Amino acid sequence: MTGFNTLKRLLVFVKPYRLLFWVSALIAIIMAPLNAYLPYLANVMVDDHIMVRDLEGLKRISLWYLGALASLTFLRYSFTILTNTMGQNIIYDLRNKMYDHILSLRLSYFDKTPIGTNTTRVINDLETVNSVFSEGLITIIADILSLITVLALMFWTSVKLTLICLVTFPLLLVASYIFKEKVKHSFQRVRAQVARMNAFLQEHISGIKTVQIFAAEKRVAKKFKEINREYTQANLDGIFYYAVFFPVVEIISAASLGFMVWWGAQGVLEGVVTIGQLVAFPMYLSRLFQPVRTLADKFNTLQMGLVAGGRVFETLDTKEQTQDQGTIDQGDLKASLEFKQVYFGYRPDEYILKNISFRLEPGKTLALVGSTGSGKSSLISLINRLYEINQGSIQIGNHSISDYKIDFLRKRIAVVLQDVFLFQGSIYENMSLKNPEIDLEQVIAASKIIGAHEYIMNLPGNYNYQLAERGVNLSVGQRQLISFVRALLVDPDILILDEATSSLDTETES
Repeated sequence: MTGFNTLKRLLVFVKPYRLLFWVSALIAIIMAPLNAYLPYLANVMVDDHIMVRDLEGLKRISLWYLGALASLTFLRYSFTILTNTMGQNIIYDLRNKMYDHILSLRLSYFDKTPIGTNTTRVINDLETVNSVFSEGLITIIADILSLITVLALMFWTSVKLTLICLVTFPLLLVASYIFKEKVKHSFQRVRAQVARMNAFLQEHISGIKTVQIFAAEKRVAKKFKEINREYTQANLDGIFYYAVFFPVVEIISAASLGFMVWWGAQGVLEGVVTIGQLVAFPMYLSRLFQPVRTLADKFNTLQMGLVAGGRVFETLDTKEQTQDQGTIDQGDLKASLEFKQVYFGYRPDEYILKNISFRLEPGKTLALVGSTGSGKSSLISLINRLYEINQGSIQIGNHSISDYKIDFLRKRIAVVLQDVFLFQGSIYENMSLKNPEIDLEQVIAASKIIGAHEYIMNLPGNYNYQLAERGVNLSVGQRQLISFVRALLVDPDILILDEATSSLDTETES
């Protein structure tokens, strides 16, 4: 995706905040001439009032100067607030849209995409996109307008002094271009290394138990140091380019000022340059070089924001959702479950399930027995459409499972897994999955049926006991009991147990 196409797509998100956008643009247009007006007032102050000893006129022009300065300060403050507010609101909308999209993707997407990559997209990349609005697009327009108005007033004040000042300007343009290109490559490396580091940390911190069991800490730490070193070096390269560029700009601007003073002083002695012009031109120069100095950085900011935006839209354009074209969303699933010549593989050319056919009547139980890797878990994942079959059909009653709305289908099927995932929060929140329709009394009743109530009441806070990430402060068996309560609270029509009692003692299992 090109930068221009990305920008067009980002601007669509500006629509709800059009007022902020246009007010910011209007302020940028007003600030440009006002910024150049201050040196002009200084010129008038010296030549028309100080040099002729007009104290009344000097008071009047000084008040104009202070008023213009106060107005410019207020406008800059407003501009910063408005652009950043707009940027944050746009990122809020984009982040919500992106998270909703990620939730809609089928499991096969997550099988091949590291979690850290999606984390980087939702957090880091979107923060970079924010800079397109807060520091990029409108601020670049504001700087360019300021540059044009300052140059126009400089030429209007004195053509010769302006031309002398611009002698070093080509050097500044060349330095700015080199800086822009170098920082762009450095920033791209930083973004790539951030994604790589996030993916590595997510994977190895989640698997810290395995790392420690196999005493792999040193190997993992060594690998992390390599990734961290590459990330640090990318940042150091960017710092180096900044450290070189800004002193170079200072030298170029100092040389321009030196040329101006040298020629201007001679002009004053010869009577072709006024004292006011000599006073005003250093102020013009600071307003001329300041936007040029920052433009290169802001173009980089804009460009990197568009690169990050391209990655965000790449994720948003991922078409790996399960097609929800079903129409049935009422009634129940208390009917026969039938597999008819089902073929399935995680890769189209490698089937792990071939020609599977069986029929299960309502109220009956079916046990699937097979060796590790034979496809038992894969088969049960097909029933609630976590994966899509390649051939054949799966029917509940007289309807294919694709005839049901996915949300309805999954609400009527409960799955209790061997590896239970618990979230940070209370036991009550994990059992009800924060469903407001499930109150504490229902949770307690279900826990008593399952046999989890007694151990929960012995915990500090009982049902408000706070679980750590993934519920590591509970035993595996206790976690499995919580998953059973989850399933019971749903009151499902179809119950699937995937080695769900593997960590329970015999009495609790029965």
